[in-house]
Amino acid sequence: MEYLVVGKIVDTFSLDGSIKIISSSNNQDIRYKKGKKLYIIVNDEYRCFTIDSYRKSGNLDIVHFFEITTVDEAISFKGKEILAIKDEKDLKEGYFFFADLEGCKVISEGKELGVVIRVEEFPAQVTLRVKALNGKEFFVPFIKVFIKDVDIKNKVIEINYMEGML
Repeated sequence: MEYLVVGKIVDTFSLDGSIKIISSSNNQDIRYKKGKKLYIIVNDEYRCFTIDSYRKSGNLDIVHFFEITTVDEAISFKGKEILAIKDEKDLKEGYFFFADLEGCKVISEGKELGVVIRVEEFPAQVTLRVKALNGKEFFVPFIKVFIKDVDIKNKVIEINYMEGML
């Protein structure tokens, strides 16, 4: 089974064991829907947790799991990553898991420009942070104007290079 990191627990929220998460995936309303299963690695094992409630608070997500009932239990998970089972059915056509985009070679007209090191969400759009062959970083907005083709199987993203991008 393959897992995706969907966020990181940064703190507790209340005495009932609710936790604060910085999410690294989008569609939190779906991801944190009541009854959904998420996982936390505890002693090298994937431990399953079922979502009881979710709400947004600024840039944080407040989640309560049925299995965590006290602040003392919740604090033991601080700093841990939240994972979900990777399921292609969760994606609409033409959409990709951020984790699948990371590590892809970025090319333009057959020439390698660099490798995607991170996918970042800005208010305007999702953006690829690419480490160029010279070690410097540049950004590529993940929109049709810039993205020609995405080949996840071969880990290659072809872009429309524009002067000044690097």
